Amino acid sequence: MSSRSPVHRARKRFGQNFLRDPGIISRIVRSIAPRPGERLIEIGPGQGALTEPLIEAAGALEVIELDRDLIPGLRVQFFNYPNFAIHEGDALKFDFAALKGDGPALRVVGNLPYNISTPLIFHLLATRDAVADMHFMLQKEVVERLAASPGGTDWGRLSVMAQYHCRVDSLFIVPPEAFTPRPKVDSAIVRLVPHAELPHSADDEGLFADLVREAFSQRRKTLRNNLKGRIAGEALQALGIDPARRPQTLSVAELVAIANHLARENA
Repeated sequence: MSSRSPVHRARKRFGQNFLRDPGIISRIVRSIAPRPGERLIEIGPGQGALTEPLIEAAGALEVIELDRDLIPGLRVQFFNYPNFAIHEGDALKFDFAALKGDGPALRVVGNLPYNISTPLIFHLLATRDAVADMHFMLQKEVVERLAASPGGTDWGRLSVMAQYHCRVDSLFIVPPEAFTPRPKVDSAIVRLVPHAELPHSADDEGLFADLVREAFSQRRKTLRNNLKGRIAGEALQALGIDPARRPQTLSVAELVAIANHLARENA
């Protein structure tokens, strides 16, 4: 059994809300299903609520923690686990590809602060080859956007880029009372599994990312107006896409088709 870390007051600037509910913690760990021999990385372990059951199941765990005041407590709490390692730093700037090195792909987990969740997901998608899967607790509306389908109001840049790179599964809701202090919104658990082979492959992923950003920057405009100067209405029609449609109606496959047309034109 581990020793308990000293009491730490949650810091608003780090977006800290500490998970307390044992039933929720158990359900999250069952969803992750860690096994010995895997390379498990926890982002923002906080006071170790998820950390202990994860390391018990996997036998080894590395954590990334930005709050220096939490690190001594974590060292004390997990001093008797020889395969526990702490990386002090900002996950948004962390080199996950370098961390993987020549070893197995990383299984990344975390209760992510609301204020960094979207940029951190984009950061991890950029190094998806280093990642086996990701399990995150996020604000419920972020999970809804990640798992959205074309046509709805939740469908946008985050949905498209996440689903281009990964299979996205929304797992279950976590209510505010599971945390201390209580957040003002519901949270949810999401699983992202990078595709072994992309279902729709962009010839130029940088161009594809730029196109998606541009398309959703003015969601209410039609494609004819939104992508004016990028692609003509006649070219969209040739791809089987009505220029009068709006960006939120386009599937990943259709956006990839537009990007690939542009890549061929630019070649």
